[in-house]
Amino acid sequence: MPNIKSAKKRVLVTATKSLQNKMVASNLKTVIKKAELAIANDDENKEEVVRYAVKKIDQASAKGLLHKNNAARKKSALASKLIVG
Repeated sequence: MPNIKSAKKRVLVTATKSLQNKMVASNLKTVIKKAELAIANDDENKEEVVRYAVKKIDQASAKGLLHKNNAARKKSALASKLIVG
């Protein structure tokens, strides 16, 4: 544990932000899995679910949780599955 007051604060802030980022990343994985499942099951609301997943991918990319190319690849994969599947 650090001795300097500002370093102690940074440890707390980093822990809080790490937890928040972990929650967002976990939710993102869940949303993507739901979208892929909706596409596989050919649900009637699959376009809406994919649109929501794309929105969440964009939000994660904007927060810096995903690299922009990684986000683009995930969105492209969902779109191609939606068209083909």
